[in-house]
Amino acid sequence: MEASTPDTAARPPRPDLRAEVELTVDALAYGGKGVARLDGYVLFVTGAIPGDRVRAVVTKRKRQYGEARALEVLEPSPDRIAPVADHPGAPWQVLPYERQLEIKTEQVEDALRRLGRLDGFALEPIVPAEQPWRYRNKAEFSFGADEDGTLHLGFHPPGRWDLVAPMDACLLISERADAARRAVLEWARAQGLQALDRRRNREPHPGLRLRNLVVREGRRTGQLQVRLVTGPAPDDALDVESLVAAVDCEGLFWTRTDQLAETTAGGETTLLAGVPALEEELCGLTFAISPEAFFQTNTEMAERLYAVAGEYAALTGFERVYDLFCGIGTIGLSLAPRAGEVWGVEIVEEAVADAINSARANDVRNARFFAGDVRTSMRELVERAGRPDVIVVDPPRAGLSQKIVRRLIEAAPKRIVYVSCNPTTLAPNAAQLVEAGYALRRVRPVDMFPQTPHIECVAVLDRAA
Repeated sequence: MEASTPDTAARPPRPDLRAEVELTVDALAYGGKGVARLDGYVLFVTGAIPGDRVRAVVTKRKRQYGEARALEVLEPSPDRIAPVADHPGAPWQVLPYERQLEIKTEQVEDALRRLGRLDGFALEPIVPAEQPWRYRNKAEFSFGADEDGTLHLGFHPPGRWDLVAPMDACLLISERADAARRAVLEWARAQGLQALDRRRNREPHPGLRLRNLVVREGRRTGQLQVRLVTGPAPDDALDVESLVAAVDCEGLFWTRTDQLAETTAGGETTLLAGVPALEEELCGLTFAISPEAFFQTNTEMAERLYAVAGEYAALTGFERVYDLFCGIGTIGLSLAPRAGEVWGVEIVEEAVADAINSARANDVRNARFFAGDVRTSMRELVERAGRPDVIVVDPPRAGLSQKIVRRLIEAAPKRIVYVSCNPTTLAPNAAQLVEAGYALRRVRPVDMFPQTPHIECVAVLDRAA
């Protein structure tokens, strides 16, 4: 029991950790958790939607808020529908798709107005997904095991980084890509291989331990790229011949890593069979994608996203365009035919190599790509290329650091097109730019990830005359 002090007297009481409580969910927070209140104390509830009354267990308690996980839906929301998939990779599938679009639009507006304190912009209708299921060109699966040792290959249940939920089929990827997932799982079971014990990850694991499987598909070319991620192991620990025979794909890779974090990036990657890069077509261009290069996960909707970026850039054929966080150059190369010149910057050297090769393959002669950290290379780029007319920026989920925002302001482009995968980081970045003399004109959400809470949007900011 907490002692009552002037500091704590006004605060609502916190429930005990692991206490089971009944809650009525009022709203959805950004990220997809339900928002409920228990005697005034805010709880963010995994597995619940607005209108649900649930029995939940408290998993985290802080001074201002806590977190909980729904154990049972006591009274379902009027919006709740039956799930289609048997895995946790599609948490919003219990909401009708039109309702998903409404909530995503509301969350973009809420972030901009409440977090960024912005107004005067046009929030345009969200662009709906072309396919509500089987839309992903890439998926990262985790290996795990039951208590009886049965090996599984799927997704982590919400809040359980140490467990993997059994999965019969993944409806987020194509049937061929899912067949490759099942083939790898069957091969691993036949080989008697074991998954990494994530609760003992800091301890040495004898033998080959399976971590992840990355499956990537060229939606337009039909090519399939499969990458097995394991812990450290000698070359002879993996029966390469049997794995190659088991998996139908155009490129098969093995990544060995000793990283503690649950990530498929980094480590040492070896090509076991097939081609070193997957080919894909986007916006009328052909791209070669190496295993760890970033590429938008929904090919069909990436074209819609880039179309919005192109519309907002409003190029006339003479502009100097900076493409920051350019990845393999998809946005920059799609804009190049309407620009005077394009300069792309990306920190991942392999992705830059892919961008350069794609520019050559598509005979794009007015685009140049460089490996560098946007934070430290902007001034050098301005000195080398000249000041930009338009900057297109597509940062990671954490958004732009204050230093990068300052570098954008120093570069003084007439227009900034911000492609965002997180409206809660777009909002403060846009607010910084507005404070520096830019005006937020238009924002359009694009639904790249149906059945999930993830939100993409494009914003355009113009420098005041």
